[in-house]
Amino acid sequence: MPVHEQFEVVIPSDTEAGQAVQERIVSRLESLEYSVRDVFGVRLALEEALVNAIKHGNGLDPDKTVRVNCLIEDDLLRVEIEDQGPGFNMGEVPDPTAEENLERPCGRGIMLIKSFMTNVEYNAKGNRVVLEKKRSPA
Repeated sequence: MPVHEQFEVVIPSDTEAGQAVQERIVSRLESLEYSVRDVFGVRLALEEALVNAIKHGNGLDPDKTVRVNCLIEDDLLRVEIEDQGPGFNMGEVPDPTAEENLERPCGRGIMLIKSFMTNVEYNAKGNRVVLEKKRSPA
């Protein structure tokens, strides 16, 4: 499977820097003619994951950074996002679909990420996420 692009960048805890990385990845998927649906889902998932790392993980601390490691192949995108925050426990994130949480914003980003990506894995500490998206059949 040919690798079309592989890169690692370290960005400041700044949402504009996150957006630039997101656009770089999305543009590459578009040039490889990933479906509109795949690109839409990846864009949303990346935005959520990067904002989570920058805002929730690093607390917008200008002294902290976010590491993004990206691999783009013909049929697979793999992005690893790691912040310098304390991490979180996945089991403590409220279920956004539960009746008592419908009005609360927490947990929705993670739910969105999981719904749009093929595979999502968090490390034990909760400060690194690996997102994988397999190209949908044409």
